[in-house]
Amino acid sequence: MKESYDNKDTLITLYKEGSDSYTKISFPIRYGVYSEIRTRDAVLHFNLNHEIVRAVGRTRQWIHPNEWLKHTRGDDWVYYSNGGYAGVFEATGEYYLPNLQYPTNAIIGGKPFKEPAVKRLTQGWHQRLLGIRQSVNGVPSPVGRFLDQACANTPEILGQRARQLFEISGGRVTVMPPDARHVDYDIIPLTISQGCLYKCRFCRIKTDLPFALKTKDEITEQILALKQLYNKDIANYNSVFLGEHDALAAGRELIVFAAEQSLALLGLDRANLGGSNLFLFGSVDSLLNADPDLFDRLNRLFSHTYINIGLESADQETLDKLGKPITVAQVEQTFKTIQTINDKYPNIEITCNFIMDESLPKGHYPSFLRLVRENFSHAKPKGTVYLSPLAINQPSREMVFKFNHLKCLSRLPTFLYIIQRL
Repeated sequence: MKESYDNKDTLITLYKEGSDSYTKISFPIRYGVYSEIRTRDAVLHFNLNHEIVRAVGRTRQWIHPNEWLKHTRGDDWVYYSNGGYAGVFEATGEYYLPNLQYPTNAIIGGKPFKEPAVKRLTQGWHQRLLGIRQSVNGVPSPVGRFLDQACANTPEILGQRARQLFEISGGRVTVMPPDARHVDYDIIPLTISQGCLYKCRFCRIKTDLPFALKTKDEITEQILALKQLYNKDIANYNSVFLGEHDALAAGRELIVFAAEQSLALLGLDRANLGGSNLFLFGSVDSLLNADPDLFDRLNRLFSHTYINIGLESADQETLDKLGKPITVAQVEQTFKTIQTINDKYPNIEITCNFIMDESLPKGHYPSFLRLVRENFSHAKPKGTVYLSPLAINQPSREMVFKFNHLKCLSRLPTFLYIIQRL
């Protein structure tokens, strides 16, 4: 039931209903159900557990009125900038660019966390909230309870809950699938396998652990623990990420089990957001060896399933330099398999990654274009290709030009892969 309080200086509205579907649109849109505190100089949003999830400055010092801060389950702040809208959309497929507080491979974006107005919100939102609680009088009981619970969710408590999440999942999700952008990275992480099949030299984010599967009992225990941790706010999630770095290698039986249990126990298809989504990573070998029945099952289970495959290059010299233990023939066969699956299953999209760098062998980019251009007589709307810069925290005008050139020539949707953690 919606309750509100307004004393002219502060407007508090409980349980506002945002959009019930994720949308590509060029103005800020909020999803699910949330509560809002609006003052003369800031707007704060809280989830159904009364934990802060967004903040926007309202002073002249705020960078842009349509830009905002998001607080993640992993206790990070992300600043969403519009970056000129068209340029950001062409580069990322989204109208807003996530600016991160930790090192990443982004080659576009600014440094909003150095701005005083942004610092004031990320560092002082809770003190501001305590001040609001002390200043309001005669609030309705539901509003008072909300404020008390929101104040109790201190930065220390939110950090503790983030650590609980990492413990449940067996570690922090160090990289989310690029396709998670379709749900604003609002995913529930469920680890069904650890490690990956390859130990590529170039990779900075994957674990050195050998590939190993979780048992069905371990998966069920995880799901129940996640449901308890997310608590009431589970209703604002309709997407699950099966981890870790090559969940596709877990095989049909374990993947389908985890998918079905997630739908049943987490209620993904009964959320405040319509539809249900599944995200996972795969590899060349895990896709080529996958049971075809797996795709039949996933196509029926989820509104959308996204599987991201790391191909990296179709040039053998480049693959060898990267330390990726596969051949060009395998890359080409995997690319063909991706197209076949994408054409056959309306609810499944398999995407793939290629790397970008200024020091790659000369055969890398021509071999890339042979795959994404010469294999097609016309542009296709499905089967996104992501280009992932190898350099970390090194914005490069030259790389931006190179990306734009490749994107124009590609006959598949082509975007930058900005590495984000949960």
